[in-house]
Amino acid sequence: MAADRYLTIARAAVDEFVEKRSRFIGAIQPVTTEEEALAFIRARQKQYWDATHNVYAYVLNGGNLCRFSDDGEPQGTAGIPVLDVLRKEGLTDCAVVVTRYFGGILLGGGGLVRAYSHGAKIAVDAGGVVEMRLCLQGAVTCDYSQYGWVPAFLTDAGATVTDTQFGEAVDVYFSLPQEKRAHLKTTLIDRSNGRLEAVFTGEEWAPFPVERK
Repeated sequence: MAADRYLTIARAAVDEFVEKRSRFIGAIQPVTTEEEALAFIRARQKQYWDATHNVYAYVLNGGNLCRFSDDGEPQGTAGIPVLDVLRKEGLTDCAVVVTRYFGGILLGGGGLVRAYSHGAKIAVDAGGVVEMRLCLQGAVTCDYSQYGWVPAFLTDAGATVTDTQFGEAVDVYFSLPQEKRAHLKTTLIDRSNGRLEAVFTGEEWAPFPVERK
């Protein structure tokens, strides 16, 4: 994954299923620091204090920081399978807790691996995946007669309009993937006969939808 983009979870989410009378609850949360990840894990442990196990894994810093816990399940049957789901999906900056209420029937090593993997996967699916891109922040200042076409032009050029302020003129603010900068600048000049210019003011991470197979 390029340095200017990465995959992560769109939103916090929870899903669950039952396997041989054991209840598994998968929860996922976007996080940006280890402190946030640990706070999320502690919150789940507090909420499900009476559960048999609260297995977790988290990935940060583009996959360079990974942690997991089996929380009492046989070694290698819980935490690593949860972490492997995050790795397989190519995700970073997120934490997962899979809670288990034991139902009285042993699942065996293979059964536990499948169950915890599934608990993580349904949490990922519920949270949705987005691609975060490092985008340019910019603005176009136009008069009211030009405002009729400027927002649509920006959208067609690959930008996302983030705000509009009306005064003596109209300031249209937008977010734009870096690779589209040259195209937007030249086409805006052409479209406005040289009267309008995009002014870029900084950078910010922004989410983009991802089509999952």
